[in-house]
Amino acid sequence: MELLFICRDALEDSLLSTVAMATEARKTSADVGVLFTGEAVAALAGQSFDWSPLLRDWNTRVRVSRNATEMGYPLANTRDPRWTKPRQLLPAAREAGVRLLACPLWSKLLGVEDKLPEELERPDMAALIQELRQSDRVIGSF
Repeated sequence: MELLFICRDALEDSLLSTVAMATEARKTSADVGVLFTGEAVAALAGQSFDWSPLLRDWNTRVRVSRNATEMGYPLANTRDPRWTKPRQLLPAAREAGVRLLACPLWSKLLGVEDKLPEELERPDMAALIQELRQSDRVIGSF
C-alpha cells in the first residue's frame, strides 16, 4: 500500500476526516487503506461514536453532516439528515477502492470479530504486520 491511515478514535469527526482523506488519495490512483484500531473498532462493532468537544454542539454537527454528505461523504442519516450515521461512510469508501482493515489485536481484545461491519477486512496479525512493513507511509488519525 502506498498510504495506510490509522483511525483509533471513536470520534465521528476523526472517522470522517480519515475516510475522506483516504478516499481523496484513492481518487489520485494511490493504493490506500485505513486500519481501524482501539476505540474505532469498539464503535464500529456497535458502541457509540462521539464528537470532539469543539464540534459537539448540535448546529455544528448538523452543518458538518449536511456538508459532508453534499461533498460525497455520506454521513447524514438518510431518514433524518439532522442525525448522523457514521458507519455508512464505509461502503462508500470501499466502493471507491479504499481498503478497510480491522485491527486483529483490538478485534480479539474486545471480542467483537463477529460484530464488525462486512466492509472491513479481517487480516490476522502476521498479515497486518506485513501490510505495515510494506506500506510506503503510515499516517495517524486526522
